Amino acid sequence: MSGKKKILYIQTSGVDHPERAYAPFILATTAAMMNIDATIYFLIKGVTLVKKGEAEKIKIGSFPSLKDVMNQAVKAGVKIMVCEQSCGLLGIPRGDFAPEANIVGAATLNDLALNADSVLCF
Repeated sequence: MSGKKKILYIQTSGVDHPERAYAPFILATTAAMMNIDATIYFLIKGVTLVKKGEAEKIKIGSFPSLKDVMNQAVKAGVKIMVCEQSCGLLGIPRGDFAPEANIVGAATLNDLALNADSVLCF
């Protein structure tokens, strides 16, 4: 079977744990630069990281802001997906997310996981 390798990063930590926010973006950007199809799926409180205006508030040490890291990931071709059910659980309206974020259902996560060559959770 020829074709691009696929990797899925599942982010469950949100703005309340900013130290866990950078890893999926950095790893996914690296994967994309390695010609690997990379997707970050935001689930549960992870959806708060891609809520409009939140990534700009996160900056740890000498790292750039999370928004800058997110922009680099998107520019590299990383797909950003947000769990629709998690949005409902947290009461966050669909229009409250960064434009790069694609709101998707639970079945999408199952499909992504079944088709990925590797899955990592944060």
